[in-house]
Amino acid sequence: MYLHEIKIGNVTLKNNILLAPMAGITNLPFRLICKKFGPGLVCTEMISSKGLYYNDEKTKQLLNMENEQRPIAVQIFGNDIEAMSIAAKEVSKIADILDINMGCPAPKVVKNGEGSKLMLNLELAGSIIEEVVKSSEVPVTVKMRKGWNENNISAVELAKIAELKGASAIIIHGRTREEFFSGDIDLDIIKRVKEAVSIPVIGNGNIKTPEEALEMFEKTNVDGIMIGRGAIGNPWIFKQIIDYLNGREIETITNKQKLDIILEHINLQVQYLGESTGIKELRKHMAYYLKNLNGASAIRQKINQIETKKELENCIIEYFNNL
Repeated sequence: MYLHEIKIGNVTLKNNILLAPMAGITNLPFRLICKKFGPGLVCTEMISSKGLYYNDEKTKQLLNMENEQRPIAVQIFGNDIEAMSIAAKEVSKIADILDINMGCPAPKVVKNGEGSKLMLNLELAGSIIEEVVKSSEVPVTVKMRKGWNENNISAVELAKIAELKGASAIIIHGRTREEFFSGDIDLDIIKRVKEAVSIPVIGNGNIKTPEEALEMFEKTNVDGIMIGRGAIGNPWIFKQIIDYLNGREIETITNKQKLDIILEHINLQVQYLGESTGIKELRKHMAYYLKNLNGASAIRQKINQIETKKELENCIIEYFNNL
């Protein structure tokens, strides 16, 4: 009933359980790992439109989709209409769906008037959406929050503007910028956004279990859900949610399966970023993979000192063999 294909513009996704864009997390290796567990769509890290405008090499590396199974969404952010237009033209040549970030709460983003700060300037937000839609060769979605704070709840209004300006879907995180990632998700605001527009609405925020996924569907009537932090160190959540919504028994991942996924993630990460950077960037993922396991705290401290692929592999294998 809740699990089904979803159409965003002219793109049909095989299911409506999607991977959210996360800065510093949803790079190519992590997306490849998640894809194994069946999400209908994966999304890149958010990509600076100014970085693309100025042809920055580090920014362009975030667009690496080598050997990646389609469909893929690319998320761009910015508050400069010209830069967002140029970014949309470039990105839509390689993406299946283009997402505009109007929800990021990070201080370094909002201080420039970008991300969730655009929810305080709906006129500019509307102009950006309109220009991006005009410039893009693929469907455009808009990811937003509930609002800036409890005194500035603008999600319903922004969703209506986005639809009017040609967006193909809305993704709504049920917290304000002020809340960041704390507190409960406001399912009512997600429901109100769903009721306010006729394009698909994807619910996002605090989905860490199949039961929470079902609750999002039941209480908001959204067309799909997007998993963010709930997938870090837990990429099999997509399969578990899909199985749960299909009425199948949820398989608990074994330590052997978890070890295999971690080793594959290490290998992909080093291929993608090189050994030194790749191993350092993996530390945050390792903390999540090992969460709640026996002796996790001690092994995390050890991992944070490791700088080579071989050392990390040996450390992880030894740890799992002793569990």
